[in-house]
Amino acid sequence: MKFMNFSRKSTPSVVGIGCAFSNTCFDITKAIEDDLLEFPRAVSTIEEVLQVKDGLKLLEEQFRELERSSSPIQGYRFNASDVTVHAPITRPQKLIGIGLNYKDHAEEIKAQPPKQPLLFGMYANAIIGPDEPIVIPPMSRQVDYEAELGVVIGRRARHVPVETALDYIAGYTIVHDVSARDLQFSDGQWLRAKSFDTFAPMGPCLVTRATLGDADGLTIELRLNGKTMQKSNTRNLIFKVPDLVSYISQVMTLEVGDVIATGTPGGVGFARTPPVFMKPGDVVEIDIEGIGTLRNSVVASD
Repeated sequence: MKFMNFSRKSTPSVVGIGCAFSNTCFDITKAIEDDLLEFPRAVSTIEEVLQVKDGLKLLEEQFRELERSSSPIQGYRFNASDVTVHAPITRPQKLIGIGLNYKDHAEEIKAQPPKQPLLFGMYANAIIGPDEPIVIPPMSRQVDYEAELGVVIGRRARHVPVETALDYIAGYTIVHDVSARDLQFSDGQWLRAKSFDTFAPMGPCLVTRATLGDADGLTIELRLNGKTMQKSNTRNLIFKVPDLVSYISQVMTLEVGDVIATGTPGGVGFARTPPVFMKPGDVVEIDIEGIGTLRNSVVASD
């Protein structure tokens, strides 16, 4: 099931939760307010739902029943084109990056695959939603693209074994891990290069674990101005989703709503001959099978 944060264009400051419904969307926030769906409290974002134990599962089960019932639901349906879709997670306590986690990416930069996951931190200020612009900062002239599968944590996780790691996942989304390569290489690490405002587009939705399972075997593709630059499959991940959740939980406590960006496949701009970097006027689209398309334009800093 696909959940989204959205606001109507007539009331842009009022955020609600929706879900995909056939070829349209369904207003879950309004359905809860009107007692069409039962939920412990009123909620207006996916993050609020995640704070309720088994909140997504509860909504999934009720919505499936609603689909089979004869209850009038037309007034709760809307078209995605009539609303603004926001990032599914906007203020995670942690946004965790994984370096060099695709076999094809390691091969293209002639690096040995890591023996254990390479972790780095990013910040929530970088998160934007679909169709919001990526801003090229004056500090960098080499801003690169990276398509990534995002994992959203649904239960507090500490010292979790691989065998049960999936139980701690709420669902999946798309993360565009925008990277200032000149700063990355001059610093010798990733933090500054990946933490500029707008450098972590996310969306367009959260797809539940019940729908995508362990997210293995999903096609992932990035297009720059319509040209395919990255195309791979999550089966090429060196460390799979359960491995990552388990490993990170040995290092730090994963909290509800934390996001793990699982790494990018081959085809990144800096590894090309000649190198390709994003510039104002570009449009970047990332597709992940079963999730959808995350689209963002690129603009210059004011």
